[in-house]
Amino acid sequence: MPGCKGSSGTGVKYKLTLATGLLECLCFAGVVFGWASLVFVLKTDGYFSDLCVNVTNASRELGSDCSLQDENFSLVFTVASFMNNFLTLPNGFVYDHFGTMATRILAIFLYTTGTFIVALSNKAVSFLLFPALSFIAVGGILFLMTNMQVGNLFGTHRSTIITVYNGAFDSSSVIFLIVKVLYEKGVSLRSSFLFLSSCNLIHLLRTLFLMPTSHIPYPIPDDYKYGMSCVKSNSYNVEQYEAKREPSSDRGRGVDDEQLETDSLQLTDNSEKDSFRNCVLSWFFLWHLIWLSVMQLRHYFFIGTLNPMLNRLANQDPVTVSKYTNAFAFTQLCGVLCAPWNGLLMDRHKKKNLGPGMSEREADLHSSVLSLLLTSLQCLLFSICASIPFLPLQYVTFILQVLNRSFLYGGNAAFISIAFPARHFGKVYGLAMSLSAVVALLQYPCFALNKVLGGDPVYVNIILTVLTLLAFIHPVYVFLHCRELAKERENSQILEASIQEISMY
Repeated sequence: MPGCKGSSGTGVKYKLTLATGLLECLCFAGVVFGWASLVFVLKTDGYFSDLCVNVTNASRELGSDCSLQDENFSLVFTVASFMNNFLTLPNGFVYDHFGTMATRILAIFLYTTGTFIVALSNKAVSFLLFPALSFIAVGGILFLMTNMQVGNLFGTHRSTIITVYNGAFDSSSVIFLIVKVLYEKGVSLRSSFLFLSSCNLIHLLRTLFLMPTSHIPYPIPDDYKYGMSCVKSNSYNVEQYEAKREPSSDRGRGVDDEQLETDSLQLTDNSEKDSFRNCVLSWFFLWHLIWLSVMQLRHYFFIGTLNPMLNRLANQDPVTVSKYTNAFAFTQLCGVLCAPWNGLLMDRHKKKNLGPGMSEREADLHSSVLSLLLTSLQCLLFSICASIPFLPLQYVTFILQVLNRSFLYGGNAAFISIAFPARHFGKVYGLAMSLSAVVALLQYPCFALNKVLGGDPVYVNIILTVLTLLAFIHPVYVFLHCRELAKERENSQILEASIQEISMY
């Protein structure tokens, strides 16, 4: 059969895997974060409408108070976003131990079940939104997790591809905007979600033909094949493959073994230092977790309160709220365009920093400093704009939000792939996402505090803005660590030169 042999056939398959993975992340993986658009449809269909009560305002006019309805919609998103992150840890173990195919079959089952439940739901069973959105969220993050390894197929562009996939994950929230627009054109919510359920066939075909049964190793062996084809694919155990290649790949780079012991994270050929436990107990993991958690909490609170915030700033005008909701959803589509900037920044910066005696891992870490710093700065600016109760300014907030989200999640995955062994990627990534999900539960106390303050989020926004300052610790720590390694390498080279000079006499 043509295309089964030769590098050209392999290259075409690599590109097809990349393109279809991008489409999968763009259309399915992160749709739950388009919640603000879907809420508009759900309110129109009367979900949780029994929680609205009639009240009389100061002018003795009869009106309705739907604050409890808004609170339940916020709670649905809180639960879904929590499950999206928290279950990434056990899912990471499933991915590391059972491989790509088993993980993707689980993802297909969860995603299809979630969309099918929404299709069958109505206002009488509004509570079904809780499990349905959680299933969609968890299935989506599994699609992303299995797709990020595709970056291993493209070597020097690895970080760029990882960030592109995360950007596509963010942009997929526009799907709920499409559902909203179709709903306004007469297409029912049920029809839209039945179509999403039927797409499980696409995911299944891609799992069988364009994804590995186990994992994609890095770097790629010359004889590597994957997916169903005319030639039997090679299955690689990532842990065994790394153990075989690490001693030879690190030899000859001019890096003294003692330099790698300056931090508990620095991974050497010693399997004990490479252990999952040592990775988790390193300072790098701690500061990275704080970096991820505080910014993620800021984004979740913003998305969860966007609809009531717009209602408040627009004086309950549904036309204005719809316009701003659409604007927010359209900006989310730009996530796939913003994310590659972060990956390109890291890949280009890495090439500039790969100096004499510097290992690839050290160059990768050094290249991540600017990315981590820019992401923290973006979040600070986004939080400040979101805290100012001026409606037209929210257009700027939307732009900063999507830019920061694409940098945040792309940078998170790229940093973990750089700083920790590939055989622990699923577990470390899962643990970071799970622990950040526990921190993200603070959004519900934030919602409650916001309600106590009469729905004015200004004070909660100020608190969250101050918390985002903690994110700046991480890039500073990585920078100091890289500088310490450079000093030790320089001292080692001076010492070696001195010994050689003495030996000449």
